[in-house]
Order: sequence, then structure tokens, then C-alpha cells
Amino acid sequence: MTDLRAAVAAQRGRIRADLERLVRIPSVAFEGFDPGPVRESAEATAEILREAGVPDVRLIDVPGGHPAVFGELPAPAGAPTVLLYAHHDVQPAGPEELWSTPPFEPVERDGRLYGRGAADDKSGIAIHAAAIRAFDGRPPVGVKVLVEGEEEATTDNLPRLIRENRDRFAADAVIVADSGNRRTGEPTLTTTLRGVVDCTVEVQTLERPVHSGAYGGGAPDALMALIKALATLQDGRGSCAVPGLAAMPWRGAEEPEEDFRREAGVLAGIELVGEGPLAERLWTRPAVNVIGIDAPPVHGARNILVDRARAVVSLRLAPTDDPERALDLLVDHLRRAVPWGARFTVTGGDPGRGFACRIDGPAYAVARRALAEAYGRPAVEVGSGGSIPLVPALAEVLPGAEILLMGAMDDRSNIHAQDESVDLAEVERAALAEALLLRYLAG
Repeated sequence: MTDLRAAVAAQRGRIRADLERLVRIPSVAFEGFDPGPVRESAEATAEILREAGVPDVRLIDVPGGHPAVFGELPAPAGAPTVLLYAHHDVQPAGPEELWSTPPFEPVERDGRLYGRGAADDKSGIAIHAAAIRAFDGRPPVGVKVLVEGEEEATTDNLPRLIRENRDRFAADAVIVADSGNRRTGEPTLTTTLRGVVDCTVEVQTLERPVHSGAYGGGAPDALMALIKALATLQDGRGSCAVPGLAAMPWRGAEEPEEDFRREAGVLAGIELVGEGPLAERLWTRPAVNVIGIDAPPVHGARNILVDRARAVVSLRLAPTDDPERALDLLVDHLRRAVPWGARFTVTGGDPGRGFACRIDGPAYAVARRALAEAYGRPAVEVGSGGSIPLVPALAEVLPGAEILLMGAMDDRSNIHAQDESVDLAEVERAALAEALLLRYLAG
């Protein structure tokens, strides 16, 4: 039987080369960015998978979107089939001056590879390729690989494609390598994902801006009206105050407050918001925030009353809550909260459903075993405050499949921000865990 630990270790240079190749491609799928690099990234991903031993790899041109990559190795007789998921698109780099090194030029420092997408989620592609390569391209289970090309940018296209092509993606288990470990070297299974909805709220009170001296004290200020409405979204402790939203208890690992404060960059002396166990606040309860606002800037401000103002409100949801219902509750709350009869308009964004995985199935049991063997310590369970839009769609299309969320990101990966990075040893350990999991799923 293949020594999987040795087989993965022998690929150390190849894993890094694959990852560096992908990080160099600025595959941002957001509107307004050049689509060429996203296709280049898809083509590079397909080539990496072919070289790993997946002969049947092709690009899927998503109507109205960016290409995904799909490959397949048929199952040996009597063996189950496992779907491996990752995504090859990335967040925009943001201001490059905030990066220590250029975002699309991978650089290693102290065992970590820095670059946009190094962790989220091009590490997932490297993990899948390494796990397949560990079996010389002949894993003991059937393998399907799906690498999405617009996970960061939209939830519209690939979930629809999956729903329309259920047989193509059918599997007994799904490994989603778009997650990671609570701390470096601490094997982790993510068991819940919060859902998300957002909306853009606009308030208008005047036909036009007017002089604050001549009309202030009588004419209503749209910006103050908006501020008053937004302030009602949280109670005095900072908990979400929108009535009727769902919550669920958390029974996995607790989140230590000291570690959370350090990782979030909370300033000394600042209180955390919300009440109750921190893990529940982060993973299984709703949380509401204002993530953008249009109003006159401080620089150049004039002595006028603002005629209209708008803001974007983001609402994270308990994993089991219904996003359409939650958006209705959010909009109704804001409509009632806007004072003085101000005109109120709202535009809803793309809703994202949450997810709670099955933790009592056979695939979950062997996933814990594989992680413990690869890392040399027991696996822990955590939730995620973020969302992976494809996961609920996969759960809907493949109701009998167990979905496992794992990967190489860690508490220092800084995903979506400057100086994103991944620990190269963590990528190797995650690849070993996945290879072991494929072996154990074969029985």
C-alpha cells in the first residue's frame, strides 16, 4: 500500500510550484476587471489537474460568467465517488501600497507564501492535485473535481448550472477545500456557515440641499434620518436588534476571546459587541453591520442640510435561517425606523443561504480520523461567520452526500486583506489529510 505521507512529502516542491503559478495570475472575476486572467487561471488549473493524473479535465463556460474547471476519474468497482471543490478566482488586491510585497508576485517568508489567493482559495487547488498525485493518479475512489471561477464575485451562475446538471456532479461525499484551521497546525472541520443578505437603503427628505443656517432646526436632514434608522439595527450591547431572525446553539469548540481580539485587531480597552458565548455570536447568531455609506465627505463639507443619503447594510444569518425571509424582516425594520416620514427606498442584494453539515455520518467520522493522523492531534469543530455560496446548492442537489469543509487557511492567512498568506507546511498537511480521507472513504 502506498505510503501516503511519503508520497505527499515527495511533492513538496511541486505543491509550491503549482501554488506560485496560480498566485501569479490576477484572476479577479469582479465586474470591471479584465476577464482574461480568470480564463488563464482556469486553463492553468486544468493543466495542473491533468498533470496530477486526471485525464478528463475541461473548462465549463458558465453563461454570463467566468469559466469553471471540471475533471473526473471514474470510481473503481464498488467504490464511492467524491467531489472535490475549490475556486480559482480571487478578491481584488486593493491598494498595493498596503502590501509588503506585490500581491501577484508570490514570496516566501518564514515558511509562508504571500500573495493574493495563496490561501483563498488557490491552496485548495494545490491540495486536491497533491492528494490525487499521491495515488499516482489512481485513487481508490471515484473523484470529480470542480473548481469555480467566480466564487468571490457572484452567487448567480454556478449554483444554477449545478442544479441543471445534477448527474454530472453526483457524488457520495464532497470535500470543500475553501476553509481551514482555527490555528496553524490545529486540524479543523468547519461544520456551519452563516447565511448573508444585504441591501442598499436610500433616504430622501428634501428636493435639494439647503443652507443649514436658514433651514436647520425645521427642515429634516436626510443624513440624520439615515443615521437614526441605522442606529436601531443594534441594541445597546451591539447585538442584532432586527426582530424575528433565527439563532441556533453552538456545541463545538469555544472561541477564546484573547485570540479573537488579537486576530481581529481590536484596540486595547475596546469592548467586544454582543452578548453570550463568543462562538455563537460569530457563527450561529445574526450579526448586522453598515458596510458602506454615501454622504458628503468631510473634506470640502459645506454648511448645508443633506437632501438624500444612502448606505449598504449587511446581515449575517444563523446557518438555518431563510435569507429571503430575513431580508424582508431587515427591510421592514428599517422602513419602520426611518423618522419624520422621510422617503425610503431599498434595493436588495444577492441572498446567500447558510449551511449546517451532518456530523454523525461515516464520512465525517473518517475525516476526523484522517485529520488526526495527518496533524498528529485530534481535530476540532468550528463554525464560519462567512459564507460559501456553492455549499448550500450542493447540499440541495446532493441531499444524500456528506459535505466536509476543510483546508489550509489559518488564523494568520489574512484572506481578503493585504498580505494574504498560507503556511506551506499546512498545505502539505491538508493534502495528506485529504489523501488519507480518500483512502478511508474507500473502506
